Amino acid sequence: MNRKKLDPASSPYATLGIQLRRSREARGLTQTELGEAIAYSGAYISSIERGIRAPSRRFVDLVDEHLATGGTLGLMLDQLEHSILIEGFPEYADKEAEATAIRLFEIGVIAGLLQTPDYAAAYEQAPVKRGTVTQQQADERVRFLLSRQKRLDQPSPPYIQAVLDEWSLRRPIGGPAVMARQLAHLEELAGRPNMTIQVAPLGLGEHRPFAHPVTLLTMPNRSLLGYSESHQRGLLERDAESLMDWAREYDRLQAEALPLAPSLELIRVVRKEFESAP
Repeated sequence: MNRKKLDPASSPYATLGIQLRRSREARGLTQTELGEAIAYSGAYISSIERGIRAPSRRFVDLVDEHLATGGTLGLMLDQLEHSILIEGFPEYADKEAEATAIRLFEIGVIAGLLQTPDYAAAYEQAPVKRGTVTQQQADERVRFLLSRQKRLDQPSPPYIQAVLDEWSLRRPIGGPAVMARQLAHLEELAGRPNMTIQVAPLGLGEHRPFAHPVTLLTMPNRSLLGYSESHQRGLLERDAESLMDWAREYDRLQAEALPLAPSLELIRVVRKEFESAP
């Protein structure tokens, strides 16, 4: 049997995954057997145990009950959700891992799935300096982000449509060198067949449809889910009528944003500005 060693530092959820494996094996169950008992696939349980996926609250509650853990996994999930991620984001991340298409709009920052490691680290370092999070929490957020990005390099990645506002390209997070590498990364991503990247120019002004970041997920059954967040919490939107409005506004945003070639050219121009900065 090929039993992969688990690394507790590989992602924020790795420790929970290790505890899940220990609890499952203590009951003498395989991943498949546990999955059959709680109506989840063995592959899903494997991804949780390896820490590459955020577990849903429903999954954790069912496992705690079936394995009689005394609520251990639920307590661990509570701690994780309150220590590194804003309220609502773990549920979104779980759905993101299943989506076949992802439409992104970000304001003032490069979308997380498109960030380089040093850009992400620089962005997460700011709250450490302000004293609002610990260095460990910041490091865990970056590790979790990078674990989410791994899906983009798998054989069947989701289709990504990203609209970035122009200020996110020019905002000097991490300094000129970090920004130059980040923008070069966007250029590389834009060349992938599953990736569409556009820029919403500053000139849109008040005509930009969204005032907050928005994500639309197309799920395997072709249903839509939406996600947006404020400074304190995230919202996973399921209401069909609201999502139709979001989708219409996103279509309008794409129509008003720069076309693909001019968007890529603007990214190149701003990259060269950072490369030539003193």
